[in-house]
Amino acid sequence: MTPSEPFVSRIRSIDDLRGPAGRLEAVLNTGRPDALYAAIVCHPHPAGGGTMHNKVVYHAMKAFSSFGLPVVRFNFRGVGLSEGEHDAGRGEQDDVRAVLDWIDQNLGLPILFAGFSFGSNVGLRACCGDARVKGLIGLGVPVHAEGRDYTYDFLPACVGPKLFIIGDHDPYAPKEQVEAALGTATEPKELHWVAGADHFFQGTTDSPGAKLDQVKELMRSWLRTNFGLS
Repeated sequence: MTPSEPFVSRIRSIDDLRGPAGRLEAVLNTGRPDALYAAIVCHPHPAGGGTMHNKVVYHAMKAFSSFGLPVVRFNFRGVGLSEGEHDAGRGEQDDVRAVLDWIDQNLGLPILFAGFSFGSNVGLRACCGDARVKGLIGLGVPVHAEGRDYTYDFLPACVGPKLFIIGDHDPYAPKEQVEAALGTATEPKELHWVAGADHFFQGTTDSPGAKLDQVKELMRSWLRTNFGLS
């Protein structure tokens, strides 16, 4: 690719990614040859139909890809063609670690993480403390959803820049509880509430229209500021 040629990301299946429960279905959106980072994006809860093709996950991938970064999306165990069975967030952390290992071994780049909903909690847990992960993004970070409680007592030990983006009409993320939970995170950190957005960053009756472009631009701004991407 010459400097005058525009970068075009391409998508390909990853056929050699395995976790403790077996093969993990995954895709790689390719990056520029001079990419400074690689990225991983984790999907929401399978019980709600969460897969790597979720709209929020897709837009997160596009935010990373807009800077020419290679991005891996994958299905947790028991989802799609991924082997194994759902493990309530425990084994899924090992799935994330398997993807981190694959990125490290095959791309050899420092890693940026983003996860949506269930994927944000599981991914943050797995990535916090891993020296290969340089920045973390939690989208639609849940506290209580569909009878499931999510805790964040691990955040004080989670170093590196952190970005949290949540809809201000997200029923799974009551503002007071979220701010108390995420307030324990070490600096640097940012918390953004997207006005008129529900859990999936769709609009409300008073503020119709999807807010996913706002999410993507918040991510892009944070990536430029903290990692010098352009």
